[in-house]
Amino acid sequence: MCWAGRMMLGTFSILLGLVQAAAACEFGPFPYRATGIVCRMTKPAALLLNQETAQVIQAAFRNAKFPNITGERSMRLLGRVAYAVSNIQVNDLSIERSEVELKEDSAIHISIRNVTALFKGTLTYGYAGAWFLQLFHSVDFEIDSSIDLQLNINLMCQKDQVAPDASDCYLTFHKLTLHLQGDKQPGWLKQLFTDFISFTLKLVCKEINAVAQTLTNFIIDLAANFVRDKDIAVDISLASDPVIKARYIESHHKGLVLYKNNSSMLSDSVFSPSLLTESRMLYFWLSEHSLSSLAAAAFLDGQLVLNLRGEKLQELFEMEDTEVQRQAVQRIFQGTSYNDSVAKVWSLSQPQISFQPEGTVVRSSIAVEVSILPAGEEPLVTLYMEKEITATIQATYAEKKLFLQPVDSRVQIKVFKCTADPSAEDPSIQSFLQNMILVAGIPEVTSSIGSALTSLMNSKRLDLFDIINPEIITRKGYVIVQLDFGFPSHLLLNFLEKSL
Repeated sequence: MCWAGRMMLGTFSILLGLVQAAAACEFGPFPYRATGIVCRMTKPAALLLNQETAQVIQAAFRNAKFPNITGERSMRLLGRVAYAVSNIQVNDLSIERSEVELKEDSAIHISIRNVTALFKGTLTYGYAGAWFLQLFHSVDFEIDSSIDLQLNINLMCQKDQVAPDASDCYLTFHKLTLHLQGDKQPGWLKQLFTDFISFTLKLVCKEINAVAQTLTNFIIDLAANFVRDKDIAVDISLASDPVIKARYIESHHKGLVLYKNNSSMLSDSVFSPSLLTESRMLYFWLSEHSLSSLAAAAFLDGQLVLNLRGEKLQELFEMEDTEVQRQAVQRIFQGTSYNDSVAKVWSLSQPQISFQPEGTVVRSSIAVEVSILPAGEEPLVTLYMEKEITATIQATYAEKKLFLQPVDSRVQIKVFKCTADPSAEDPSIQSFLQNMILVAGIPEVTSSIGSALTSLMNSKRLDLFDIINPEIITRKGYVIVQLDFGFPSHLLLNFLEKSL
């Protein structure tokens, strides 16, 4: 429900989408009590993502819009010299290495070594000298540069969301050589504009700050969209200050479910930082309250309904090939084909979800209705049941799909109406239906829910990420999702190309 965060120029921008600081937000004396979702990114993830530094910085430089710069300077004997620099472009940019350091309870420090680049543009200058001498020139120029870039990114909170501040930015010049077209200009001109260009290049820091803001807004919007489906949304605003340690960065979010104009409430979260380790790249901690509230919203929105017909219906009722099964099916469907029949399964009440070490326990009141559709006649209900189901489900994620596997199920039939057994006294019908629900019905429903959730997550572009060895661990009152990942840098680069 959340997503991964990142380091370096591109990396820290993604990370900031997860990790937010409290410079202007009030969380009260017990902020963890309102925590429904937690994201933790560890140092190994930061080191991996730092490998994308060069591509992201190159995209930032390619798309940076350097303004035309004008100025004036007094020169002895020559009088006032006016100048303008325009059409600035950056070519042949390369980066020797980039390093990331998490400064505990402080900031994210990024050191980018030996950034070499060739700057091109047009230099226009003119001066009114002594004895009313006036000269004006326009000349193309190139600048060979070698720079170290150091960033200290402070994390601020504005309106319960992240606001990165990358203004603490320093450039160290190892080489800055100005080449003028024809190379026949006076030496003083080279010195004047070399000094001027060194000032101009410091606008890179301003551009980086702008890129950080743009990327952060992109990640926040992406995350908010990921936890939204029609009228159902999840509040991912901050619940408390972030934690920056030498080995990880952690952010805490409210995780309140919003359905139309209603919101869930959470004031007794069991979260503690000690519940998460540092062995994997990325962790998500989800409270029982958040997942249970999502199920409640899905019920109110009428999404907990499943219709089966044709092959799916046949698989459900023909789970075993026995004479008892064949007779029961014949009596229930009255000889009608599965293509002319439909089974509807829906939740009668809000499902109750609880997390336990053995899995996710779901308790719900379910109705099952089987109807046949005679040609030219009104649908005929041949079977109607209401039952209380308690199922323990284990979740896994593999091959970009979510799998829900029931490991223990109990069913208690509350209401039973069947045209094949009006008195509800036929033990063969009762036994067949009870066994069908346990062996085929519950797995079919959980499989359908897993497929629907997979489709929903993939519609939010989760399948574009490389998720490595994910583990879903349930404990009393919460679930932990931990994983390693590979980051699809092309998504970020495509966004930069379109947005900057």
